[in-house]
Amino acid sequence: MKNALKVGLAVGILTSIWQLIMVGTGWLVRPQTFPLFYVVILIQIAVMIWGLKLTAAEHGYGRQVAFGTGASVVAAIFIFLYSLLLMLVLFPGLINQMKAMRAQTLSDAGVTEQQIAAALALQTPAIQAFQGFLGTVVTGVLATLVIAIFQRKKA
Repeated sequence: MKNALKVGLAVGILTSIWQLIMVGTGWLVRPQTFPLFYVVILIQIAVMIWGLKLTAAEHGYGRQVAFGTGASVVAAIFIFLYSLLLMLVLFPGLINQMKAMRAQTLSDAGVTEQQIAAALALQTPAIQAFQGFLGTVVTGVLATLVIAIFQRKKA
């Protein structure tokens, strides 16, 4: 359990640093650089590979999947809390910048004003943070299901 906590915190801290870089450079609110945000997935997968190597000698497939899932939940909790801190305290105008970018992107795609308003109503700090939580758990579980095939105790 100690290793799962360590791996989860490593994922949370490293992806939070990337979030801070994205926000600090303005890349998060520019449509052309926003896709760089998804580097968080590569960070999570790399740390999960490292983490599962830590316990591969002792754990079979099922225990590795449980380990990776636990680490992903720890990371997701960290990321949820950090995302709220980022949007509500460190960069309180960030959510409005994100909404403006989203509105422009949707408008450029020909979406009606009414549909844009409905989409933006769902873009709140809490919902954004929860999406980060869910994305971290889902990515972690899916990555673990694959990585554990290779990083596990062989019978």
